[in-house]
Amino acid sequence: MVEVHRVPALPKASRSRAWTDLYSEKIERASATVGDAEHPLTITTAPIGPVTMIRLDGCNGTIQRNADHIGHLAEQTYSFLLQLSGTGTFSHYGQDAALQPGDFSLCNAGVPYGYASDGPASLMLIRTSAGTIRDHLPSPEQFCGRHLRADDGLSESAAEMCRGVFDQLAAGLPETVHNRVARNLLDAVATAFAISFDDLITSSAVLTGRHARVRLFIEENLREPDLSPGLIAARLKVSSRYLRMIFAAGNETVSAYVLRRRLEECARQIADPAFANRTITDIAFGWGFNSAPHFARSFRERFGQAPRVFRREKLGLPPTVGKSVAAAD
Repeated sequence: MVEVHRVPALPKASRSRAWTDLYSEKIERASATVGDAEHPLTITTAPIGPVTMIRLDGCNGTIQRNADHIGHLAEQTYSFLLQLSGTGTFSHYGQDAALQPGDFSLCNAGVPYGYASDGPASLMLIRTSAGTIRDHLPSPEQFCGRHLRADDGLSESAAEMCRGVFDQLAAGLPETVHNRVARNLLDAVATAFAISFDDLITSSAVLTGRHARVRLFIEENLREPDLSPGLIAARLKVSSRYLRMIFAAGNETVSAYVLRRRLEECARQIADPAFANRTITDIAFGWGFNSAPHFARSFRERFGQAPRVFRREKLGLPPTVGKSVAAAD
């Protein structure tokens, strides 16, 4: 049965709380904000066999799911994300996908993620269990956060099928064909990913799977100050040399990856009005840094400006306010 849920017309702060509550109830626990524009916010759910199709309309802010939201998952789930209209940035597994209409990405609900849109945007989630998705896309972790563009391979056909199936469900698709249609839908989207990311599949399956597990471990422990290549190797029961080999195919060392991800998460919170009352030092230490000078220096190298200036520009604060709010630079 297709269900439509709406956020009522409320003041901005109340709308953000209502959007958070609705998203957490109908999809999964997360924190959400809304922009200044008062576009209608709706979530439409449409189950079909082992899949739930979810449409979000009116997105014009942020959705953040962190380790506190995740807690203990009774069942691991994955969602293909399809940008229907507008634009948005999906951040997951250390990657940022700038999504245009027709673009896909893949989300593991057991790992932190973020979605942000500056204007009204609509997106669709094709959601299913870990066991089901592996029947169509083995080792799905390696595709999480990847950006599948609308003009890549069969992605346009897959997107059209997603829209068509959703419309048919709204029109009353007979339940007798739900399971078959769901399998075909997952096959279509998974095949689009497989064709466009053929290099991931044809590379060593063992190394690719290990790389995904290492990135997952890093994401889950990014806030730990002691997170290091040695600790990662010990926890995952691999040698330091093998850990370096896993990352050799990329352009980053393990340490560089950890530093980049910490800086990216710090930057997001520094630029988020919801964290305006927290000092930059608190934010940095909350993401595993233990030296304010080292953080400030690394931040400048990464983003080209001091954290205090970055916050002031992102939040539109006058210089005096920026200095009072941000103590680390």
